[in-house]
Amino acid sequence: MGCFGFLKSMMFLFNGIIFLAGAAILGVGIWVKVDSGSVLSFLQNIQGAPGELGQVLNVGYLLIAVGAVLLILGFLGCCGAIKESRCMLLLFFIIILIVFIAEVAGAIVLLVFKPQAENLIKQMGGEVVKSIRNDYGKNKDITGLWNTTMTTLKCCGFNNYTDFTDSYFVKNTSSYPDQCCNRVPCIKDTAFNSTIPGCFPALKKLVDDNAVIIIAVALGIAVLELVAMIVSMILYCRIGSKA
Repeated sequence: MGCFGFLKSMMFLFNGIIFLAGAAILGVGIWVKVDSGSVLSFLQNIQGAPGELGQVLNVGYLLIAVGAVLLILGFLGCCGAIKESRCMLLLFFIIILIVFIAEVAGAIVLLVFKPQAENLIKQMGGEVVKSIRNDYGKNKDITGLWNTTMTTLKCCGFNNYTDFTDSYFVKNTSSYPDQCCNRVPCIKDTAFNSTIPGCFPALKKLVDDNAVIIIAVALGIAVLELVAMIVSMILYCRIGSKA
């Protein structure tokens, strides 16, 4: 087979898996957004499935975006390798390079400007709290997003349960979201004793507690991206030398 043939096969196999994964994720995302009723019914019929599984309905757009990117990358990598298309291989290399640079830049900013980033997020928290008070319970998308976040992180509001005080939701239901109490229904009087942390502190604690795992995963992804760029560029150059 030779080194060139081996690299072509590995490039095709690796990107074929990415293509299939992207197609599956994209399909699920479209299904979730187009036919949410049947999706919810399907999830509810799964024996032993947690109730939170229904929150997948709120991440449909994210699934579509991730699936589309993976689909494009997989297509470019597969076809570029098999068809020996320098244009596709170069485009594949450029997309991976842009993603890699963005990841490195983001990591540097987080490491160097971590205190400033935390202060900026806290300042933005004021606008987030306004959105909670005005739109939670009124806007379906925002309500679904917060429900998913609070259920996943086991938190309440951005800072804590007081973010819902005098909100549209509390005024109309005389209660706080169920995630804000240890017992349900979460009526207004009991919510004042809530010890459930806010989502920003909960997310910060989650990141701090799992910093080693996050760094390891990030390094693994970076290595895969570097290998993909190296292999695509080797194929690009070898194909050019054969022309």
